[in-house]
Amino acid sequence: MADPDLLTLRGIVKRFPGMVALDHVDFSVKAGEVHALMGENGAGKSTLIKIMTGALALDEGEILLEGATVQPRTTFEAAQLGIRPVYQEVNLAPNLSVAENICLGQFNHRRLGLGWKQMVSQAEEAVAKLSLQIDVRRPLSDYSVALQQMIAIARAVAVTPKVLVLDEPTSSLDAGEVEQVFAVVRHLRNQGLGIIFVSHFIDQVFAISDRITVLRNGKMVAVDTAQAMGPQGLVRHMIGRGEIESPTRTVQHKAPTDGPTVLAAEGIGRRSAVHGVSLNIQQGDVVGLAGLLGSGRTETLRLLFGADKRDTGQLSIHGQPTGRWTVKKSIRSGFGFCTEDRKVSGIIPELSVRENIILALQARRNVFAPLSASKQREVADRMVAALRVATTDIDKPIQFLSGGNQQKCLLARWLVTEPKLLLLDEPTRGIDIGAKQEILELINDLREKGMSLVIADSELAELLRVATEIAVLRDREFVASDRSGQLKEEAIMALMAEGTA
Repeated sequence: MADPDLLTLRGIVKRFPGMVALDHVDFSVKAGEVHALMGENGAGKSTLIKIMTGALALDEGEILLEGATVQPRTTFEAAQLGIRPVYQEVNLAPNLSVAENICLGQFNHRRLGLGWKQMVSQAEEAVAKLSLQIDVRRPLSDYSVALQQMIAIARAVAVTPKVLVLDEPTSSLDAGEVEQVFAVVRHLRNQGLGIIFVSHFIDQVFAISDRITVLRNGKMVAVDTAQAMGPQGLVRHMIGRGEIESPTRTVQHKAPTDGPTVLAAEGIGRRSAVHGVSLNIQQGDVVGLAGLLGSGRTETLRLLFGADKRDTGQLSIHGQPTGRWTVKKSIRSGFGFCTEDRKVSGIIPELSVRENIILALQARRNVFAPLSASKQREVADRMVAALRVATTDIDKPIQFLSGGNQQKCLLARWLVTEPKLLLLDEPTRGIDIGAKQEILELINDLREKGMSLVIADSELAELLRVATEIAVLRDREFVASDRSGQLKEEAIMALMAEGTA
């Protein structure tokens, strides 16, 4: 007889204005099990975690803990029930001692507060549960990031939870630190906790997980043991196997160019971000960065644009080394970058369509040479017409446009600067099918006019429609690139899953 589930979520539905974030999702974790929750951005992982930990209310469905129906209305209620989260960012106070961090708000205490000796004793008992040997009287800031993450776990298990939710607990750790955390996780699993593990790193998922559930577009698409699913099966479920025509169909890239090199990267990298990226981007190339979330796609674009400083490797423009590479130099060299999160780091919602479009063009000039009002209107009108931006007035605040039209305005912002190289991070995310088609057609048009592009896209099928070259990243490492047009889709997924084709 199978072990009974410790925590069960059945038919979970969560709606937000204009979208269904979770569509009748089922999920469960057993006592003494590590169950990985996987999915790309927008799959619904964070929403599901917020529901089980009381941060969000569900619209439909039920939650059962040890067979009894529960519905935590706050994170405090969830914690009282025994469901405790540990998040990616260590949410502790570095200026306080380890003991104070572990005990703060955790235990019943006497009228004038928890006594120091009692606090130290309870904190020592909490860290002992993880077999940690640290001085709980020292400030938290004295310890490494890995130990701080384990102290956050110690705080979560101090009051003996039943379910522990680990949301990206290893994202900022190196390999040795990851193994330290995993030793703690295995120890807790052996003590009978149900552990939900969320990570973007495939190797780590298969190193620690017993079962895996995959979400895609708000739906549960697969659940199986880690051994049965395997890395390639996981990748297929995450990217949507049905969206690719045939596992053996040869990728018909757009014909690669043989023009002059615009930008060359030789082994560039940044600690804890991405490593070993080598690309030779020629005029008219469209380089597609393939990889799962967390593989290093965005980090690669940021290094190419100068938004982050590289630690290793060499960049050169038209054959000349760049030296110290910055955003200012990048823009002056004719590069543009459309970021992934258009609402946070792309559009300025309170400004008009016109003002958002002319930002990069104005930035290329100096503060003493502002664009005239008539020039601004001429540029904005031209780009709105060229990209078919649906707006009745270019002076309307951009926040009132649809996601697809906002994305077109971001493209327009850089296109008016006539860039030599355009870096696009998830250019079709969160927009409707019609707008996606228009943006993909625009990418083809730009390539035919001689512009070079580098595109990070979680939709493999979209990359294959526009790319002249596919570069694959996995777990923050650059693993392969292909310009031949002969790489098969199955080989790309194998590289994404296991680093070998």
